[in-house]
Amino acid sequence: MKDLIRTDHLLREDVELLLDTATRFAKTPLAERSFIAGETVVIHMTKPSTRTRLASETAVAHLGGTPIFVRADELQLGRGETIADTARIISGYAKAMIIRTFAQSDVEELASNASIPVINALTDDDHPTQALADWLTIRENFGNDFSNRKFTYVGDGNNMAHTWLEMGAVLGAHVVVATPSGKWAPNASVVARTEELARTTGGTIEVTHDVKSACRDASVIYTDVWMSMGDSEADRAEKFTALGEFAVTDALMASASSDGIFMHCLPAHRGEEVSAGVIDGPRSVVWREAYHRRTTIQSALFHLIRGDIKGRLA
Repeated sequence: MKDLIRTDHLLREDVELLLDTATRFAKTPLAERSFIAGETVVIHMTKPSTRTRLASETAVAHLGGTPIFVRADELQLGRGETIADTARIISGYAKAMIIRTFAQSDVEELASNASIPVINALTDDDHPTQALADWLTIRENFGNDFSNRKFTYVGDGNNMAHTWLEMGAVLGAHVVVATPSGKWAPNASVVARTEELARTTGGTIEVTHDVKSACRDASVIYTDVWMSMGDSEADRAEKFTALGEFAVTDALMASASSDGIFMHCLPAHRGEEVSAGVIDGPRSVVWREAYHRRTTIQSALFHLIRGDIKGRLA
């Protein structure tokens, strides 16, 4: 598999390989410091970023390469050049490309026309690099055996909800997504696709509107901001009303398993989707999770450039 475009394009063995190498990079960041020496990696972002940009640039540097960061207004894409032409040009200069943007279709078109690996670092549909960081953090806390555990996401049925379902299905885990019904629920086609995949991996997909049941005895309670980049401000009041009962409060966190942890992809808005007592409390692992954005992007670059990832569609 040349590119990392969707979370559920990965096989479980691919994920385990990526996480094993990320663990090595967490302990020894410069273990492969000459891997792409003298090469460049283009990092293109049309959405603002803290963790993804810093993690990506650091990952490239730790592999010995030079990151070239380009905003949307710094490419000819902004003046009418096609995505396909841009992909061909970048392929001639760089060893790989990392892109963070809005439309999933743009990333797919870029990857299909590039001869170098393309990594999706977030779209409105999916966030595979975040998923890798999340599940490495989970593995550090609970080991490789995900059986007899429940992993719960609560809140907006957005790209992170989709990613949670996809990675859970890939790994054969029991994942629960608790959201309001209607327009804030996850995409029905994503739910159907992950349910089908889970049947082949031994996983369990559960989508519910009962947040208390979803969090009861969960090993992980995970959430995301309620207003994502690109969301209409006109929806704010309606959305916050619908999501109010899905806030991760101290009481909700107390219903998790005795060894349960809190996770968040960040940035966080204390007092909205999570209380300060939870995110800043002893059960929160968000800072370790954020640290692993670098280790897992570094691992993805390493293995994609080497051609080690088999992929579900390969």
